[in-house]
Formats: sequence, structure tokens, C-alpha cells
Amino acid sequence: MPLEIIADENIHFQIIKTLREAGFGVYSITEKASGVTDKEVIETAVNKNSIILTEDSDFGEWVFAHKEKTKGVIYLRYKSWELFEIIPAIIKTLNKHGTSLFNKFTVITPKKIRIRNI
Repeated sequence: MPLEIIADENIHFQIIKTLREAGFGVYSITEKASGVTDKEVIETAVNKNSIILTEDSDFGEWVFAHKEKTKGVIYLRYKSWELFEIIPAIIKTLNKHGTSLFNKFTVITPKKIRIRNI
């Protein structure tokens, strides 16, 4: 079963499209629940047993400071001109680590990946 991902509203559609083409299930907040709060994104991910994909650093605060339970978070850090560099980094990370990303806070940049237990 492929890894399921909740794409936060700030995730570029090209990333969502490419992930879907690569066989990942992607529930897009923009498409399905635009305007929901971060807490609602977390609740959706927990209910769907999915990892959150976001560019919002607030999810780090939710997870580490507020101890909010999640299935996992992948936080993307890149400049707009690095879009086509971050996409292969995401795919590579998902293919390599898959479900071991559950209960982890993962930071992906075009050149580096950091995975931390939640």
C-alpha cells in the first residue's frame, strides 16, 4: 500500500501532481478543505493515518512545543526557484524511507534531509 500524504494548502500543485504520478496518495487541503486550521490539518492526517507535507514551520511548534499527536510531518524548506530541485528530493525521501517516516519530523531541502523522532 502506498504512503498516504496530506498536502497542506501551501504545497505547490506541481509537487502534488508529481507525487500522484509517482503513485503516492495525496489528499490536498487546497482541493478538499481549503481554509481549515493547522489543528484541523493535523486531525485530518491522524484520521487518515497520513503524513503531513507542509511548508509551514508552525507544525514544528505544534509537534514539539504543544506535543500535538501526529502521524508524522514532512517540512519543506526551499526557495521558489528551487521547486524543480525539491521535487526529486521529496520523491527520493519517500521512496527510501516510506512508512518509517511515521512518528518523525522530517525536514527536506534540495540538498539535505533531516529526520527526527517526534
